[in-house]
Amino acid sequence: MKIVFLDRATLSPETNLRPPRFKHELVCFDNTAPEQVSARIADADIVVTNKVKLSAESLSLAKQLKFVAVAATGTDNVDLKACANQGVTVSNIRNYAGNTVPEHTFALIFALRRSIAAYRESVRAGRWQDSQQFCYFDYPIRDLHGATIGIIGDGVLGKGVAAIAQALGMRVLFSAFKGRDGMGSLYTPFSEVLERSDIITLHCPLTEQTRSMISTAEFAMMKRRPLLINTARGGLVDEVALVEAMKLGQVSGAGFDVVTVEPPPLDHPFMTLMDTPNFILTPHVAWASQEAIQGLADQLVENIEAFVAGHPVNVVTGAA
Repeated sequence: MKIVFLDRATLSPETNLRPPRFKHELVCFDNTAPEQVSARIADADIVVTNKVKLSAESLSLAKQLKFVAVAATGTDNVDLKACANQGVTVSNIRNYAGNTVPEHTFALIFALRRSIAAYRESVRAGRWQDSQQFCYFDYPIRDLHGATIGIIGDGVLGKGVAAIAQALGMRVLFSAFKGRDGMGSLYTPFSEVLERSDIITLHCPLTEQTRSMISTAEFAMMKRRPLLINTARGGLVDEVALVEAMKLGQVSGAGFDVVTVEPPPLDHPFMTLMDTPNFILTPHVAWASQEAIQGLADQLVENIEAFVAGHPVNVVTGAA
């Protein structure tokens, strides 16, 4: 049983990837370029990918392929329809980041709500000495207690964010699906969440329905000039529209851990915001606590073992 891991370097070096408990050959590549995928998976029985794309063309050349183990929750990098047509089972990782992503989300919220990065940079530049007093008020500081947070996505991560928010005394709104009514009293209409929230945070998958779910029209609806936080997927927010919204003051700040192209090219719209004190971009590390990555690796091997044993788990049957 040949297992090919296309992007082992997307897991930290200290992560222990336990060998599966069956006879196998494991071939690990740190990274795989698009033009290398077909050759590397051609004779594989099992392919492991975190972010490397598996297209219908590449999959069609992998005649022995039986199983794709995605080393992440999102599976938008895998052509699921092509896998289904070939009889290839796909699994993903679930519920491994229930602490780390909500914590990173609030790290961004705290940093922006209290202007931590801006004050740190100003102190480093000598502003405290120049002020000639014990403090100065160059950047806004706002409490979280009593503020309203709108959460788009009600899975494990969204609920984890809600639990922290409630502990801080915040009002929590769970958004209904965009354009959908009748989801019940636990959900607030999408447009109302945009209008009422002081902070909006995204915790939903990237699908054709959610792509660019926040763009120019949605920014215009944000009456309270909220913080916008995205630790979910690049592409949920129209990135050019966000830059414009920042310039127009339609949002009071933004904290992103994800972008559409990762790493972003130097001409990416976000690069124009890097000197803006109310914008923070982190390199897709919200999921990456040592505890979470090890939990992911353990579950990844368990998914592979379960498939080989004949009872696959965490099977993905549609876009995720």
